[in-house]
Amino acid sequence: QVQLVESGGGLVQPGGSLRLSCAASGFTFSNSYMNWYRQRPGKERELVASISSFGSSTNYADSVKGRFTISRDNAKNTVYLQMNSLKPEDTAVYYCYARLYKSWGQGTQVTVSS
Repeated sequence: QVQLVESGGGLVQPGGSLRLSCAASGFTFSNSYMNWYRQRPGKERELVASISSFGSSTNYADSVKGRFTISRDNAKNTVYLQMNSLKPEDTAVYYCYARLYKSWGQGTQVTVSS
């Protein structure tokens, strides 16, 4: 059974930072590309970042490029999203996604507000 468990969300001030984690189980973690998505209030779910199986390739949405960094630790079966210079428009529910297995995490709330 493929499972993804997210953590690290919370309330931060504009300009602050958060690090999201997604712990995976039930599959060979390194076989799958991993994505982070987010869904902002009243908006469609959007792809934020993706990373290849061994971390050699990464891609980012233009809205987060230069501020967010996706990484993974295959020994820990975990993918991360480091979020810096946060803006109010980053407020969203963030979801981890295992592309090969089309499996979602439960989502974690990120709120950026003064």
